Amino acid sequence: MENKTQLYPKMFTWLFIGLLITFASGYGLYLNENLMIQVLSVGLLPIVVIELVIAFIMGIRITKMNPITTKILYIVYSVVTGITFSTIFVVFRMSSIISIFLITAIIFAILAVYGYITKKDLTKLGPILFIALLAIILFSILNVFLFKSSSFDLTLTILGTLVFVGYIAYDVNKVKYLMDAVGEEKAAVYGAFQLYLDFINLFIRLLELFGKRND
Repeated sequence: MENKTQLYPKMFTWLFIGLLITFASGYGLYLNENLMIQVLSVGLLPIVVIELVIAFIMGIRITKMNPITTKILYIVYSVVTGITFSTIFVVFRMSSIISIFLITAIIFAILAVYGYITKKDLTKLGPILFIALLAIILFSILNVFLFKSSSFDLTLTILGTLVFVGYIAYDVNKVKYLMDAVGEEKAAVYGAFQLYLDFINLFIRLLELFGKRND
C-alpha cells in the first residue's frame, strides 16, 4: 500500500490537533467560570446530541463526504467535547489530570504501534468490541436507575478500559483498509476521529479509576 507511510503521519497529526483543541477549549472554559456556568446550564443533552449526530454522519457518509466537510465536523466535535471536559478541571487535581494523560498516551502509543506493525487482520475484533461496548453502556444505564452499586460501576469502568484498549489496536489496524475505500485524506481524518474517541474514553476511565479529586 504505497501511501501508507503518508497516511499514518497525517492521521496522528489530526489526532493531536483534535486532542489539543479539546483540552485547550475545556481548560479555557474552566478559566472563565461565568461563561462555563452559562454554557453548562444548557445541559449535557444538547452536547450529547451534537456529538452523536456528528459521529453518525461521519460513520454513514464518510465514503461520499467532502474531505473539507470531514475536517470541519471533526474540529466541531473536538470543540463540543471540550465543553464537557471543562468539568474535569473542576473535579480533579491538575497534577492528576496531567499524570493520567501521560499514562493514557503511553498505553495508547504501545497499542497503536502493535496495531500498526502486526501482520494480523484485526477487523474480526470489531463486532466483539462493539457488542462488549453496547453491553457496558446498557449495564451502566441499568446501574444508574436500578442497581445503584458503586462496586458494579467500578467493574464496568475497568471493563470499559479494556474495551477501548482493544479499540486502539483495532482502529489503527483498520485504517489501512479504509484508505482503499475513501482515499488517503478522508481515511486520515476519519481514522484520527476514531482514535480520538478511543483516547478520550480511555483517558476518562483511567481518570475515574486513579484520578485524585479536588478537596
